[in-house]
Amino acid sequence: MARFLARRLLFGLLVLWIVSGAVFVLFFVAPHDPARLIAGKLATPQTIALVNHRLGLDRPLPEQYASFIWRLLHGDLGYSYYSNAPVSQLLASRLPVTVSLALGGAVLWLAVGIGVGVAAARRPRSLVDRGGAVLMLAGLSMPTFLVGLLLIYFLFFRLHLAGITWFPPGGYVPLAQDPAGWAQHLLLPWVTLAAVTAATYSRLTRSSMLEVLGEDYIRTARSKGLSEDRVVYRHGLRSALTPVVTLLGIDLGTLLGGVIVTEQVFGLPGLGQLAWQSVTTQDLPVIIGTVLVASTFIVVANLLVDLGYALLDPRVRPS
Repeated sequence: MARFLARRLLFGLLVLWIVSGAVFVLFFVAPHDPARLIAGKLATPQTIALVNHRLGLDRPLPEQYASFIWRLLHGDLGYSYYSNAPVSQLLASRLPVTVSLALGGAVLWLAVGIGVGVAAARRPRSLVDRGGAVLMLAGLSMPTFLVGLLLIYFLFFRLHLAGITWFPPGGYVPLAQDPAGWAQHLLLPWVTLAAVTAATYSRLTRSSMLEVLGEDYIRTARSKGLSEDRVVYRHGLRSALTPVVTLLGIDLGTLLGGVIVTEQVFGLPGLGQLAWQSVTTQDLPVIIGTVLVASTFIVVANLLVDLGYALLDPRVRPS
């Protein structure tokens, strides 16, 4: 296990190094002028030369890249061009919002998706199976922003007109400040993510469960007189969750990099909103920091997926 973890960790570090190199080439070697962008359209050549010197852009490219990597290893992502705040500080202030949104949505869509998928697989071609298929089709057909706007209209606007103030339209309350307010403000964003994503997990769980329930060891377990619930949940579901864990790792890694649409709809100050603002203002240091944080999350998520295989399926062993 230790060798497996070390090998996967080294592979993850290699991926991050490649990503950092690609980011450096894209933003510092590609034909554009960051100094002129910072100084403004009316800047004089002397001002542009001064900005180039302060950013180190007048040095040879190998020196620039070495300085770039050295700063990254020390957690220094530079300063925002527009707010003049440290990029690491901006990311740290937005990270709890995105983590809360992604993890809460993941718990909800896993509960709904796996539950519907297992129920449909236990009774193929039944009313439950056909109803689950309708829900899957509806969830896959509706874009995230539409679900969010519908929830805001019916559960916030219409209820507020009736004097019911259960659901706020957006915003964020820190968990340490008010746990109840934290959950209340994130409930509609969680439901938005789950409504769209649970359909995929339901379909994947159903197909995987149907395949597993036809295996020989499942028939053997039934022939031993085990209850159907134990056969399904103790033996079948554990193996059927392997592809679900794979998809969960990809989705969580992507979501933690920024849930842009959901954060924009509900006004959540997370990484997705920060990434959108930095792209529209061409704030290069913040864009670089967001890309590197998102890449780190994806690498870590894939490492956890590999470990989850060994825990879920006894036939899988890290080697």
